[in-house]
Amino acid sequence: MEKLRIMEMIDKPSLGGGQTALLLLAENLDRSRFEVVISSGGDGPLAEEARQKGIAYVPVPLGKRLSLRPLREIAGVLRENKIDVLHTHGGIAGFYGRSAARRARTPAVVHTLHGIHYLHYRNPLLRRLYVFLERKYSRLTDRLILVCQSDLRQARRHRLAPEEKMTVILNGTEVRPELGTDDISRRRSELSWPLGRPVVGTVARLHRQKGVVNLLRAAPQILSPFPEIKIAVVGDGPQSGTLRREAQRLGLEGRLLFLGERKDAASVMALFDIFVLPSLWEGLPFVLVEAAALGKPIVATAVDGVSEILEDGKTGLLVPPNDPSALADAVIRLLRDNEGARRLGERARALVPPRFPLRRMIEQTQNLYLDLMGRNV
Repeated sequence: MEKLRIMEMIDKPSLGGGQTALLLLAENLDRSRFEVVISSGGDGPLAEEARQKGIAYVPVPLGKRLSLRPLREIAGVLRENKIDVLHTHGGIAGFYGRSAARRARTPAVVHTLHGIHYLHYRNPLLRRLYVFLERKYSRLTDRLILVCQSDLRQARRHRLAPEEKMTVILNGTEVRPELGTDDISRRRSELSWPLGRPVVGTVARLHRQKGVVNLLRAAPQILSPFPEIKIAVVGDGPQSGTLRREAQRLGLEGRLLFLGERKDAASVMALFDIFVLPSLWEGLPFVLVEAAALGKPIVATAVDGVSEILEDGKTGLLVPPNDPSALADAVIRLLRDNEGARRLGERARALVPPRFPLRRMIEQTQNLYLDLMGRNV
């Protein structure tokens, strides 16, 4: 039987959580049944990773400025590549991709909401506009994937799509092998992080959603009893300049490290002694599943999605969002209790195989594709 041709499309060619989940999906789909193409808005780290993994990559115009040109070009790409299933990830890709799929008469369209971010916009008019658009575009969508139960509840509440079109597929990953002492020493040396000095870090897009400013504002309180520690921020985004200025205002030069966007973010995260995710809202944050898979002691905010992964006091420490003092207290608690931190990390690591297995994410997604195309699952 002829293979189904799948295009996985996402807005930006960076390497955030959505892109990481997309790469894992594209890399692990059953090659005897599927041919996979990745598409995004130009070249970048995502394109490099795809090509290194031997996955076809097609850049497409996905700018935020409204234009008919992307629709025409994406429709042409879909026709040229004879795509059977277009799977869009994120708002801009979903807007242009689903419209273009209709033009190209693509047989099946799937859209994943990696968090329903527009429900948290400050402008109520924008919130209502995006809810209206998602309802409209659900007519062009055969299945809407939510990444956690809390997002499904929100989608139902706002009637984003008919019930029969919505499904939950949890992000999944694999437990990573623990680093040996020699590997840790070598990698820390490469980053100029001396052994014996704890590193507290986060990996996040530098956007208001991720609340990284609260980690910065917690830093003086953390550094007061632990002046030897380093605080690391891996990622880039629209708040990069603002956060750097805030770090300067707080006098954190030399003790807070902005490492930028890195292709080896997971390897850097493996060197953290404590992982922090200070988000103001989330879907099901892929980076938190990765941190758990690495056995990291975790401090995170008790927001939807996060609370579906971690249980406060058992698999991580959860604090209120937008509360730098509570964030600092939780980090200090772990720094003072190495054994307790180790146990939290071990219990978090044990969560991943039964609750967030990569294989389940892959099987559920490819079964959805086969079902939409009338193939036997």
